[in-house]
Amino acid sequence: MQTQPWLNNYPEGIPATIDVAAYPSVMHFVDECLTTYGDKPAFVNMDKALSFREVDSMSRAFAAYLQHLGLKKGDRIAIQLPNLLQYPVVLFGAIRAGLVIVNTNPLYTTREMEHQFKDSGAKAIVILANFANNLEKIIHHTDIEHVIVTEIGDFLGGFKSLLVNFVIKRVRKMVPAYQLPKVVKLNAAIRKGATLPYSKPDLKLSDIGFLQYTGGTTGVSKGASLTHGNLVANLLQITTYISDKLRYNRETIITALPLYHIFAFTVNCLCMLKYGAKNVLITNPRDMEGFIKDLSKYKFTVMSGVNTLFNSLLNHPEFGKIDFSEFNLAVGGGMAVQRPVNERWESVTGVKILEGYGLSETSPVLTFNPTNGTDRIGTIGMPVPNTEIAIMDEEGNDLPQGETGEICARGPQIMAGYWQRENETNSVFFDGGWFRTGDIGIMDDDGFFRIVDRKKDMILVSGFNVYPNEIEEVAMLHAGILEAAAIGVPDPKSTEAVKLFIVRKNPNLTVEMVVNHCRENMTGYKVPKYVEFRDELPKSNVGKIIRRALRDVEPSKVAP
Repeated sequence: MQTQPWLNNYPEGIPATIDVAAYPSVMHFVDECLTTYGDKPAFVNMDKALSFREVDSMSRAFAAYLQHLGLKKGDRIAIQLPNLLQYPVVLFGAIRAGLVIVNTNPLYTTREMEHQFKDSGAKAIVILANFANNLEKIIHHTDIEHVIVTEIGDFLGGFKSLLVNFVIKRVRKMVPAYQLPKVVKLNAAIRKGATLPYSKPDLKLSDIGFLQYTGGTTGVSKGASLTHGNLVANLLQITTYISDKLRYNRETIITALPLYHIFAFTVNCLCMLKYGAKNVLITNPRDMEGFIKDLSKYKFTVMSGVNTLFNSLLNHPEFGKIDFSEFNLAVGGGMAVQRPVNERWESVTGVKILEGYGLSETSPVLTFNPTNGTDRIGTIGMPVPNTEIAIMDEEGNDLPQGETGEICARGPQIMAGYWQRENETNSVFFDGGWFRTGDIGIMDDDGFFRIVDRKKDMILVSGFNVYPNEIEEVAMLHAGILEAAAIGVPDPKSTEAVKLFIVRKNPNLTVEMVVNHCRENMTGYKVPKYVEFRDELPKSNVGKIIRRALRDVEPSKVAP
């Protein structure tokens, strides 16, 4: 086992080990937080605020309604919502009902939805009306029995609710017509639940509470089974590690990252709940004008993001006019924060972006930079409490300090395994419970870790893992394509972009036809930004396409 030099350089005042079982379950944690902070604003969206008391009563009513439907502890419920006030109410209600949360990207195509819902065995779904037409196309291939629909303006109250829903549906035409059996409106479900009895389920730390779907390190979309113990441990690890930066009843966090993503789910939603923070939900951060207006309304203290988000804000002419006087903590993750972006961010806001590291399989945080001024730009920091990190070779042997190898981790936040996939689970663990992250890194002399490379084929687009196997499989569904290979190429906006190499079966196949086909079958960030036609693709002696040969040619021949 490698020495652990971070123990000699650990943030002052922060214990290397803590009690990671301080709550019996995430439900008990949520119960305590929602009842502690009363009428203080908990979540804000589109200028409407819900207090902790309101979220408490609404989520408890929703939990009662879910139990009334016959859903029981361990049943899976899909939540397919963007950052709206509805999300925390639905999330906490489902947790309080004892259900397993299946976080689902609202922008998934029907193919992606069908796979996730079938694989998880979800029996219920809460979905935004804007995407219900996609559910209609695949629901008969799933086990979903209960469909609860909400519209964007439903929680805004009064005339504003009616106006927003009218504009979204009738003026902007953003809600395609759909027909689904036994649809219930979310507001109606909550009203009904308020009249029903609620029975608190018997949840334990060992119970599976969340299925966070990911490509993992092998590319096949599968659910990381996160227990209540995993999430309780990680939220306590994080809040302990950065406790010198957080104050009870005084924080306001900007949540522009989607809550269905594990980064925002744990860091923004659960961790900040502990401190009674006001959580400002940004529904569409790509609307930079609207985003800047929201930032100008609140004297925010904390903000999380990925490199592309920070960079986009810096490049907006109005960003520098915002009041940063209360701003205290910027958290970067999901992808490497580029040094020029970090330096410029600090010069504009007065606050460094502190990087952390983790995966869906690790709840997610494994490491973070110290908040006491000893941080190191360009590193992912040191392990959070109760976490061991080692650099290992392909056989699971410890490598000498200073050598590069696979980052492996051991700690209470690491998943129980992949949902119903024993072989895939076994493939990502070494003996002794060491989880293989698939990332290549190095440990410095003083215990700071750096990522120097990634699993060779993975493509990182704006913090999201994109796997060539999926891109190629979708491409090959097109009748005009003979062979396909996907790689990542440098992109100034998203770190990497997908480039697809194709050997045509139909000589009349065009780039536009390929892109349109991919867009119909994949989420936007997975769609190839560049397409190149070739007469043949490099192959091994057994006929396997060699992506490395495509990446390793001169940049001028690969880069667009």
